[in-house]
Amino acid sequence: MTVRAVYPGTFDPIHNGHIDITQRAARIFDEVHLAIYNHTSVHTPKKRELFEIEDRVLMAQQALMHIENVKVALFSGFAVDYARQVGATVLVRGLRVFSDFELEFRMGLANKRLAPEIETIAIMTDEHHIAISSSTIREIAELGGNVSSMVPPFIAEALAKRYGYS
Repeated sequence: MTVRAVYPGTFDPIHNGHIDITQRAARIFDEVHLAIYNHTSVHTPKKRELFEIEDRVLMAQQALMHIENVKVALFSGFAVDYARQVGATVLVRGLRVFSDFELEFRMGLANKRLAPEIETIAIMTDEHHIAISSSTIREIAELGGNVSSMVPPFIAEALAKRYGYS
């Protein structure tokens, strides 16, 4: 039996913490779908994203191409609906700090009500990635700071270009 997992998020941009969680999930599950949330396809207030959805998909594909059992895809709506669509029985979530736990716990309970057959598994980040978040990376890059220890080189270049530092 193939066990598929979905790791959902906006990944704007994908960073070393996301890559770490994905690599570790890929060792546990037969197939992992890194599912990038597409806000443009739903009629809800949109989160303001730095990179277009197509760019985020390409960045994730490039960052994860060395992991053969990972697929990068788009989804909209509920993550559990996407999981059902691809035959996944697990949602993967990353935990960095204690405050993440409360949010992920509530989200996991809500997802369990929506889809009782799908389990949520939280993977604690490696200690080297505790301070990394996409919003922190965007803020540092916007001010011209060095984010090369937090993202792959091609993403650091894309951030510098986006903010006019290249």
